[in-house]
Amino acid sequence: MSVFAAILSSFCLINDHPDVISLQAAAVDGVLSAFRSICGDDGVSLGEAVREQHGKDESFHRCRPPDVVVFPRCVEEVSALAKLCHRHQLPIIPFGTGTGLEGGVGAVKGGVCFSLRNMDQILDLHPEDFDVTVEPGVTRKALNSYLRETGLWFPVDPGADASLCGMAATSASGTNAVRYGTMRENVMNLEVVLADGSIIHTAGKNRRPRKTAAGYNLTNLFVGSEGTLGLITKTTLRLYGVPEEMVSAVCSFSSVQAAVDSTVQILQAGVPIARIEFLDEVMIDACNRFSSLSYPVSPTLFLEFHGSERSLEEQVNTTEGITQSNGGSDFQWARDVETRNRLWKARHDAWYAAQAMRPGCKAYATDVCVPLSRLPQIIVETKEDLIESRLTGHIVGHVGDGNFHCLMVMDPSDQDELHRVHLFTERLARRALAMDGTCTGEHGVGLGKRSLLCEEVGPSAIQVMQSLKDAIDPKNLMNPGKILV
Repeated sequence: MSVFAAILSSFCLINDHPDVISLQAAAVDGVLSAFRSICGDDGVSLGEAVREQHGKDESFHRCRPPDVVVFPRCVEEVSALAKLCHRHQLPIIPFGTGTGLEGGVGAVKGGVCFSLRNMDQILDLHPEDFDVTVEPGVTRKALNSYLRETGLWFPVDPGADASLCGMAATSASGTNAVRYGTMRENVMNLEVVLADGSIIHTAGKNRRPRKTAAGYNLTNLFVGSEGTLGLITKTTLRLYGVPEEMVSAVCSFSSVQAAVDSTVQILQAGVPIARIEFLDEVMIDACNRFSSLSYPVSPTLFLEFHGSERSLEEQVNTTEGITQSNGGSDFQWARDVETRNRLWKARHDAWYAAQAMRPGCKAYATDVCVPLSRLPQIIVETKEDLIESRLTGHIVGHVGDGNFHCLMVMDPSDQDELHRVHLFTERLARRALAMDGTCTGEHGVGLGKRSLLCEEVGPSAIQVMQSLKDAIDPKNLMNPGKILV
């Protein structure tokens, strides 16, 4: 094992016992013909390249390819495949677009990857009720393209063009969360295939009320479960009217403290801002270079306002007054669609911009979230920690809801640097916990933050989670090794 892999494996313990692998491989061989009878010869792949593609995401965790990849075309095929896996005790790993950041799709115990890309139908659009139901192969960009002529849109935007059911599984968030909420607030119902192949609808089949007080909240039990409880095969989502007007602005500051203080004050003033993103000077420099921009290399806020022309004027005036009182620059405006899209593309390309600063190196991302009032303190302390740790780190985040990310670029062959990154990420997470926050605002737990989850919620809550897992998936077949140890 390389030094790089050895350090990463400290995040988790993986069962690689040869007897287990041998028995599982034999079980897979025994069901291949049955798999092919369900989803066709082209719906089953043993190819090494395909398996490796489906054994990794955008995280730093090393690739753990499944034994086989299946490509079901409908929920009935998903159910039939799951029943076979259940009968032969084969792990099941759901796969959407592979854009996760915590190793959530790695087949740490081998098994069968269910790639859901062929289930890509937008099934039921009810514009008069502001909701839509989609299959797991539908991405957020595809949905919004489909909605373009309706005057509606789905605003949850994690940056990557992730699948919407995958976004539900990871409780995705993003740049618009400060106004529109996360997936947890925008998923109304889910169709889920459980480990034994049974199909459930978390709010009842075809139900789509705007609210309900009926029974346990099964929908939100599966939102954020990261594939450990079932395969999401449909999700019903809230939609929103496209705002009458949208305008974006960029404002630079002399210090991190001033930029983040402005964020807190804008929200405390009740400005219904749609997006407010913070980029430190290291990140701005990277974005300037990568996206051919020319913003001042200093702590910066990217802002966006949605509403009527009159309401925008009020929002902008209040926000400008607050930023200027904190020493912020005059706003640089992005009013037309093309300029706004270019601005936000630069923000979404931050991951690639960071990597480009050190060619040949790899990026590692981690995120935390804290109560809004603690945001200035934690960002300032984190910035100081990055400098003291001698790390190439970029800070960027959805500061409107107290969430930010550190993107670190490091040499995977440098053992000392890897060790410093590992220690830094643990300090950052525990710093957030000490400030009454969470070790992950939106990346999820996956492989890397399982021990931190225990510190966050405590052993009694972990036991409740484990009891739920045992009740729903007693054979531990659904994405084993994730979230819970």
